[in-house]
Order: sequence, then structure tokens, then C-alpha cells
Amino acid sequence: MRAGAVLLGLLLVLAIVGPLLAQYPPNEPHYGDKLVAPSTEYWLGTDQYGRDQFSRVLNGLRLSLLSAFLVLAGSATISLLVGLGAGLYGGRPDRAVSRVIDVVLAIPGLVLALAVVGLLGPGYLNLLLALVIASWAADARVARALTLAARTRPYVIAARVAGVSRPAIGVRHLLPAVLGPFLIVATLRLGGIVVALAGLSFLGLGVQMPEAELGAMLGDARRFLTAAPWLLIAPAVAILAMAAAANLLAEGARDRVADSRDRLEGARDRVAGSPDRLGSER
Repeated sequence: MRAGAVLLGLLLVLAIVGPLLAQYPPNEPHYGDKLVAPSTEYWLGTDQYGRDQFSRVLNGLRLSLLSAFLVLAGSATISLLVGLGAGLYGGRPDRAVSRVIDVVLAIPGLVLALAVVGLLGPGYLNLLLALVIASWAADARVARALTLAARTRPYVIAARVAGVSRPAIGVRHLLPAVLGPFLIVATLRLGGIVVALAGLSFLGLGVQMPEAELGAMLGDARRFLTAAPWLLIAPAVAILAMAAAANLLAEGARDRVADSRDRLEGARDRVAGSPDRLGSER
């Protein structure tokens, strides 16, 4: 987890202070310096229009990180609200939501995202919306399961017996119990979101050139694989670094939660077994 946090923090710092490090604006062409190899003036070389690749990678890193977090936040919010509501009310609303989730999950996520982008047209906002639509259902099922488990806790039952309204129970009792585990599960999808954003942008469905975005930069540079390989290497390394940081951070958080749960269960077992041991010693 520490390695993932350090790597993600480094990427965030580079994305934030990128404009201060770059010598040239990301979209500024230098037609006399087309496809220049990495040098002291152009640290990562230039593209077919003479644009500084270092500046464009930093700008693309910032946009890719922002996009991934926006998709994760939108998907997690919808999933939590839908799953919490279904688990809270049960009955027909729960069955209806479950059928909708089953239908969405029956369609591969990338296929659904491609279909949405095909309907709305290519573009940055349309791509974000498509990925939110394609990724909310799995986490909604998790939120529903966590809510159903939390409904059986004594303090929730006591609140229902006392006549507390369902919305109040959901906000005061169920949401705090569900939120922590749900966020751990939702964070596990960050790496996949990063790769999906890059892949769909690579196909030209997201940010349109000349705006700098890592996946779109890869798609634009594939024509120069042999003449200027540095145009592919830097964006690919940045995408891999983002995906690795997200996966390491999510896996570390999951392991830490699992260790805490195991220690808690072990302590409960020792407490439950202590009267028997005392009796046997006597």
C-alpha cells in the first residue's frame, strides 16, 4: 500500500506542477523541430508538429488522472445510492433494481461504453459518461449486499422497532456501516478505469487532438513507431505507472482491511473461549 501511495503521490505532484516544469506549452507547434529526438532542449523529444512531448505528457497525465477520479466518483456515487436504496427498502424496489443490475452486467463493460459513445458521439464528457454507465452496476450489487448484511445488526433493528423512518435509518445507521467496505471495493476498479480511458481515447473516442491525453497521444503516435519511438514510450510508461499505483494502493487497502477483520475475529474467539479454558483449568 505504501508503494502505491508513494507512486500515486508522485504522479499527482508531476500532474500539478507540470506547467512549471515544462519549457513550452503543450499545444505550441515548432515546425522547424519536427520529430526531434530527446535532447537537453526537448527532454522527451517532439512530435510530428514539433510540439514538446514532455509538456504534453505532463498535461496528459493531469487530464488522465482527473478523468479517472471523475469516473470513479460518479460510478461510486450512483452505485452507493442505488445499492443502499435497494437494500434498505427491499421488496419490489429491490427486485427491480436487481433485474436492472443483472441486465447491465450481462453486457461487457467496454462494449456498453462503446455503444454509449456511439450514440452520443466522440468527446471527453461523453466518454466519461459512457464509462460511468458501464461501471456502476457491479459496485451497486456490492453496496446492496453490504446493506442487506447491515440491516440485521441490533442497533438497526432497534431503530426500526422505535419507528425511525427508513431514510433516517439509511443515513444515520446503514450508510456509516456500508461506506468503508464499499469504498475499498470501489477503489479496486481505479486501475481498470485508467486502462479503459486510455484504450477508448486510443481509438479516438475521447479527447480529440490536438489536446494532450495519454491514450489519444498513443493513438496519434502509432504512425511513427519506427521513426520516432519516443512518442509511444513516454505516454505508455505514464499509463502503466497510473495503473500500477492504483492497483497497489487498492490491494494494500484491501489487505489491511482483511488483516483488521482477522484480528477482530481472533480477539472475539479468544474472548468466547476464555470461560471454557478457565473451567478446564479449575
